[in-house]
Amino acid sequence: MNCDFLVIGAGVAGLRAAIELAKAGSVLVIAKDSLQESSSEYAQGGIAVALSDDDEVALHEQDTLYAGDGLCDRQAVHTLVEEGPAAIQDLIDWGAEFDRDGLKLSFTREGAHSRNRILHAHGDSTGREIARTLYKKASSLSNVKFESYSAITDLFVVNGRTVGAIAFDGSTLRPVFARAVLLATGGLGRVFKETTNPDVATGDGVAMAWRAGARISNIEFVQFHPTALHVEGAPRFLLSEALRGEGAVLRNNADEAFMERYHELKDLAPRDVVSRSIVAEMERTGSPHVWLDLTSRDAGFIQGRFPRIYETCLAYGVDISKVAAPVHPAAHYAMGGVWTDLEGRASIPGLYAAGEVACTGVHGANRLASNSLLEGVVFGARAGRSMATEEGVSFTGNQGWSRILVPRCSERELRELTWEQCGISRTRAGMQAALEKLQEWSAEAAGGRPTLTGIELRNLCEVATLIAQCGLWREESRGAHYRTDFPEKREEFRRASLAQLNVAAA
Repeated sequence: MNCDFLVIGAGVAGLRAAIELAKAGSVLVIAKDSLQESSSEYAQGGIAVALSDDDEVALHEQDTLYAGDGLCDRQAVHTLVEEGPAAIQDLIDWGAEFDRDGLKLSFTREGAHSRNRILHAHGDSTGREIARTLYKKASSLSNVKFESYSAITDLFVVNGRTVGAIAFDGSTLRPVFARAVLLATGGLGRVFKETTNPDVATGDGVAMAWRAGARISNIEFVQFHPTALHVEGAPRFLLSEALRGEGAVLRNNADEAFMERYHELKDLAPRDVVSRSIVAEMERTGSPHVWLDLTSRDAGFIQGRFPRIYETCLAYGVDISKVAAPVHPAAHYAMGGVWTDLEGRASIPGLYAAGEVACTGVHGANRLASNSLLEGVVFGARAGRSMATEEGVSFTGNQGWSRILVPRCSERELRELTWEQCGISRTRAGMQAALEKLQEWSAEAAGGRPTLTGIELRNLCEVATLIAQCGLWREESRGAHYRTDFPEKREEFRRASLAQLNVAAA
């Protein structure tokens, strides 16, 4: 199967790119699962943009740089916040229904923002609304075709250029050739035992780019969301930071509001601070979780502002209008990924990346809340416009593909290892032990008939290995990367990590 442009992933970044690409040729959007199953679909809190009357682009830029803890690419941040308002207007023009107070857009605040600049839709279903809008727009374009339930196993790289990818539909492998390929595969949260991410978030784009020889940057920075629902038998459902923006308070088993002991911003401190504070409080009190208390707000407000969260918690026996919800940190967002420039270009010609799989430098060491959807929209569009100029190369034929070697471990073993040794707090000994075990499992890898489970396990193992390797290299604590053996920031590490196959991190 041939197309002009191949987009791998059907979340916000991939769909936004496809809309741009449709002007220049045929576009094939491939999704591993259904077209609706992506991290975008579960993004609750909102999308950050400087559009309110008391806000400025410069303030949004300043807040983003502060959260990034010295590692943001300033040009990338400026691009994000400067192009954000126009990107939101495009969404509104295409039918996005953001919440309003009368005729005016409604804004709320989340952690580390200095202004109310978080747009939301249907209370707490912002990602779903943006994805719906972009899918409707993209599917109306005759040049855009969709294919679901097809996993990409590897990229096709010929003479140093990306010319396509290998797709697996559950039974057969087949090549898909294209002038340019966009990775929009989302996150990697499933590498950890506790995660808010959907099951599809297995780091596929990072792993396949790594195997192809692309640069991977800042992969050690994984944001752990402080407040995931912690109920036996329930998924680690995200309880949005917007809850705390609307007055929810974190409490320990003694009903103490404890965040004032850890940060001047209390419950609205940056996410890495809140996550570590919760872990410290759990260790201090011997509790498996803490409590998120929104009972100061009336039931009508809660049900209207957070309908999805309210109904989900209620389904698991927690009425958040009457009682505090048990919460525990969980892996949520990867700041690092496939290195790109401001146009979405990866380090291999013909390869692009956008959204969570990419590392544009926007997030630095720690993502500012609700900047992720904006990044997907802004940089998805930029990647699409840049890809549209690619002439590609003439290539046909079957280069053959390597056997898919599956690590000799279970997914459960891998996720528990990564959570324990490469999670919220890290040490040299822990990451070294994890690396040795991961390398042992990889060395014992066995080939065979491809399966989706095997494809994902290989990707998870490679991503976990990258996190451990780059985490070992970064001998400091900065943003979401916290090492108890190096608890302070160090000036010599005020730079992005770069990893490439057969090249040491630097």
